[in-house]
Amino acid sequence: MKDPNDIQYDDIPSTAEELAAWEAKFGNSAVGGVDNRFDATEDKCFKPEGAEADESMVPKVIEQLSTIYDPELPVDIYNLGLIYDIDCWKNPTTGLTECKITMTLTSATCSMSEVIVDLVRSIPKRMEGLECLDVELVFDPPWSQDKMSDEAKLAMGML
Repeated sequence: MKDPNDIQYDDIPSTAEELAAWEAKFGNSAVGGVDNRFDATEDKCFKPEGAEADESMVPKVIEQLSTIYDPELPVDIYNLGLIYDIDCWKNPTTGLTECKITMTLTSATCSMSEVIVDLVRSIPKRMEGLECLDVELVFDPPWSQDKMSDEAKLAMGML
């Protein structure tokens, strides 16, 4: 684990301990958010009917997801194929973006499930303009190796 005194604001935590140290140093809200509106530890996004889609945020979220690695594998969770859907929309009140990520795990009994989901939920703390992010964890369809990108298969020695 990184020394808590060396943690920088733009560091991306890769373990639950690093996330806890980051939160202890910088608090629970991104960019010093007002009233913890950026706190994504609880699912609280609400997509109103007719909300305007924000497709420009999707590649930015994917970039963040690509920095979160499965602690047991040398592959990030996006290329591993754990992300099934990313839905982003503009909050009509704040003008900021909210997202819902539908994802799975390699196994329903994954010992690192809480760490992985917490790291995904922490993305708004590292992104400007993303107000909140909900995570829906699903196991149907179940994850399989065919969901992996070629990059992930290469890293795992499968190509």
